Amino acid sequence: MLLRGLFWGAPLPQASDPSQAIQQNRSDVQLTGRLLADARRFDDACSALVAVEWIDAVRRDGRTELQLRPCPDPPRQGWRVRVRGPLKRPAAAVHPLLPGPAERLAAQGSWSQLRATSIELLNRPWTPIADLRRQIADRLQAAAGAERGGLLAALVLGSAQVQLPDELRQAFRVAGLSHALAASGFHLSVLLGAALAVGRCLGRSLRLALAALALLIFLLCAGAQPSVVRAVLMGATALLIRESGERSRGFGVLLLTLSLMLLVHPAWARSIGFQLSAAATAGLIRPGPGLERWWAERLPRRLGWLAPALAVPLAAMAWTLPLQLLHFGSAPLYALLANLLAAPLLAPLTLSAMGLALASLLLPAALPLLAWPVAQLAALLIALVSWISHWPAARLLTGHPQPWVVALLVLGLLPWLLTGWGRWRPMGLLLTLLAVGVQGGGQLADGVVAVQRSRQHWLLARHQGRGALVSTSADASSCRMARRLADVHGHQRLDWVMLLDPVATEAMACWQGLGHRVVAPHQGRAGLAVGQRLLSDGLSVELLSDRGQAMLLRIGDQRWRLLPRAGAGDGMRRPGTSSSPTTSLRSPRPSPTCSSPFVSPPASLHMTPPMPPST
Repeated sequence: MLLRGLFWGAPLPQASDPSQAIQQNRSDVQLTGRLLADARRFDDACSALVAVEWIDAVRRDGRTELQLRPCPDPPRQGWRVRVRGPLKRPAAAVHPLLPGPAERLAAQGSWSQLRATSIELLNRPWTPIADLRRQIADRLQAAAGAERGGLLAALVLGSAQVQLPDELRQAFRVAGLSHALAASGFHLSVLLGAALAVGRCLGRSLRLALAALALLIFLLCAGAQPSVVRAVLMGATALLIRESGERSRGFGVLLLTLSLMLLVHPAWARSIGFQLSAAATAGLIRPGPGLERWWAERLPRRLGWLAPALAVPLAAMAWTLPLQLLHFGSAPLYALLANLLAAPLLAPLTLSAMGLALASLLLPAALPLLAWPVAQLAALLIALVSWISHWPAARLLTGHPQPWVVALLVLGLLPWLLTGWGRWRPMGLLLTLLAVGVQGGGQLADGVVAVQRSRQHWLLARHQGRGALVSTSADASSCRMARRLADVHGHQRLDWVMLLDPVATEAMACWQGLGHRVVAPHQGRAGLAVGQRLLSDGLSVELLSDRGQAMLLRIGDQRWRLLPRAGAGDGMRRPGTSSSPTTSLRSPRPSPTCSSPFVSPPASLHMTPPMPPST
């Protein structure tokens, strides 16, 4: 079933899918449909997934992404709307490690986008569950602020239902505490534990009814996400086994739960949330108890309480590490310590947030007063997470490894994670060292990564584990793309960044956070002058001519000449001008030393014979 989900469970467009109505001339179409979720806001725009009913009076069955710019009043889940605008295919990934809109939407069963030029609300049906979630999130954020209230709402509803500030999400991710924001087994255990504690003196039937109510409330609040469904099914199964007087086998319950989920929804096997949730739960079930006993035997008696606090996050981290490296190319270095420090805050904060959610519905007038002490506790957790996320080397950036390298790592770790596999540990150690050596060798190799999107180019130069960047555009969107490009290749901070376009003041902070030094035309000042060189150890670029921006890029012993060519259909713009001819970059063919899985030049980069090292 897992293989079926991974290879055959991916959704495919059907004959009635909206993507079949895409026209070559991109003329406007009229689309009628229903929003599947609240629109998510991004700056002055917003987007939402729509279940399509009609396109130009033709019945359609499928999904498309609705884009609105500007978006003063984001549409809500359940709204039925009629929109007009061009229907197009989403842009594909510009790099194998940088999934684009096409890959993101395909995972949600959509293969089209519509940028609305007009929108008309047809009807606003009653959506009690969505209204309840929205009401809880809005009232908590109004009472405690965007960050603290958003954190409290996420502890109740999950981060998928609450639009948190990007900085807060990133801080929790770097600190290794993303699981605290995602609705999962931890949040259910807090709620279910409270329900069972209240029903301790009740009969079995009433106690089971109270527990079932807690499971239902959790499912309705958090939504039918893979991690939520897994937690609810496992919780219900384990509870029934326990109440029947039998002893449950955690791993068997997990396998049964995952099998049922994949039978109903095979495509969940491709979900990162499903994979991480399953791996973390398996880690808690199999090596978790053994790790707890190991810590208990070695810690002083007065510190015995630390054994579960150390064993639980360590087991989950070990089992999810290969998936984190595969999907994110990084791992939180201080996750164990962060979980240890945050553990005393998370349980009472989660339970208090659930109480505040109930108060927001029953006693909204008293919510600001009730929320004040809980908001201070939330502020303490946010400060702790922010502090840890700014520690040196808080993220271990490995770059995205190839799947076969991750497979080697998994085979190497299994003898250490499973009991009874001790005789295979030398072989496991050898495979682990091999995986680390292969990935480390790729990271230390010299080379260049070229990415092109429309008229924008990014060149990431890599030398002995360090990096530098040349970008033809300098807006905020280009900076975000450059950050993603550097991140997936294992570079947290670049030696230098050279921008060929004038950089706006509002985007300068983004670029300065990416590189130790940034050179760009800015506020009337020229960038790099002819004869000047932007230099770091083993990496440099210099402008050869002020006509056409010919440049020489040095990467160790390699020489890359970047030559503009006027009249190309894709390329860069001369800095400081708006009507100059477009240009594309030409570069030499990579030498054998720089050929690696990370080098992916676009077709617009025309290869020339390599330059001799003496030039």
